[in-house]
Amino acid sequence: MSYDIRRVADAVLYEGYVLYPYRASAQKNRSRWQWGVLMTPDYVTANPSERSVTQAECVFEHSGHPTVDIAVRFLQVQRRTTSAPLTAATQASPPRPTTWDEAIEQEVSLTVDSSALLGEGYARGFVIPGGEEHETDGGASVSRRREHLLGSVQVRTTHLPGPWRAARLQVRVSNESGTLAESWTRDEALPSALVAVHMIVTLSDGAFVSMTDPPEWAREEVRRCENIGCWPVLAGPPDSRQVVLASPIILPDHPQLADESPGDLYDGTEIDEILTLRTLALTDEEKDAARATDPRSAALIDRVDAMDVPTMAQLHGAIRGLRPVAAEGPDARVPWWDPEQDVLVSPGTDAVTVAGQRVARGSQVTLRPGIRRADAQDMFLDGRTAVVEAVLFDVDENAYLAVSLTDDPASDMRSAHGRFLYFAPDEVEPCGGSPAAESGGAR
Repeated sequence: MSYDIRRVADAVLYEGYVLYPYRASAQKNRSRWQWGVLMTPDYVTANPSERSVTQAECVFEHSGHPTVDIAVRFLQVQRRTTSAPLTAATQASPPRPTTWDEAIEQEVSLTVDSSALLGEGYARGFVIPGGEEHETDGGASVSRRREHLLGSVQVRTTHLPGPWRAARLQVRVSNESGTLAESWTRDEALPSALVAVHMIVTLSDGAFVSMTDPPEWAREEVRRCENIGCWPVLAGPPDSRQVVLASPIILPDHPQLADESPGDLYDGTEIDEILTLRTLALTDEEKDAARATDPRSAALIDRVDAMDVPTMAQLHGAIRGLRPVAAEGPDARVPWWDPEQDVLVSPGTDAVTVAGQRVARGSQVTLRPGIRRADAQDMFLDGRTAVVEAVLFDVDENAYLAVSLTDDPASDMRSAHGRFLYFAPDEVEPCGGSPAAESGGAR
């Protein structure tokens, strides 16, 4: 597994950039840019459900002279507009979408020394210039436009009381871009937004405290931290506390990427194998439409199409953390329970006593699901006749009966696959007659 902080941050940066089936015409790709979006202040005033500020707060220990290096990373929307080609002969097949939002990676870096960090704090504005380019592609006119963006980063600390040197760090990022028309829709306003904003904060002469599992002395101070639109977690290897990643997506401490993943699918909530197989199942026409949508989706389709069998096989799962095990001797490691070795447990011959009768494998019983334990499906089983297939005991010595219905035409197939219904002894009534006692006894 990779703890590469930049690679993890890139996965956050492009989460949801373009989603399966990777065509601009798909409804989910008409509502993009959902994570870490900072709209302009004017737009937020008209639409309070949005925000123009994100803020990360966390606790750190230090030795008296801490400094922080901060990388604020986000995407700048680049709106691509494609006109119709001059002649039908030059028409691309399939054509590019008329309008599509590409993205330009942006990063604002700053260093705050100990005098500013432990003193009055630090503030810095930044400017991301706009621009426009034009080209001709297959007879069609293509323009790409980026808006002029303004923003600021504010950094300050609050000293925390106690015998240790500790402080609460606050990093606040604001979108301060210009005025928009009040009637603008979110789609019209997005080119003036900062998208997928997150922060990588590196501390020197100190160590961050986990916000998820803080030490006892820091629990109350961690609880007082105010995080807006992001959540800071420890990043890098498990033994490192010098870096936090403040992400708009809640991550665990020390997030990592699977080495088996051959590339980004822009959907970290999906299983790579499933999404890859679904992408392979797209028709040639659907794949061509995805390639026409965006260079990143085109590269994704090409990568999946070229995936070989070993690469595909490693997506099926991985075993981690294996260690040598002594086969025998005083250091031998054995499972906590081995049914082959435990002669006290025998589901096929064990028995229980129900209403004065011995019930074991082969016994016929009438089902009477308990009212307090029953789910909604059990009402359909009340009064049905079943055959006991096994008597099982949990680690607390509570007995359970594995049964199959006598009137179920698929019972043979279910039994062959070990698919049984399970009831407690007080949820059945013996139908009379007990199977012959074998090596197991009634408990």
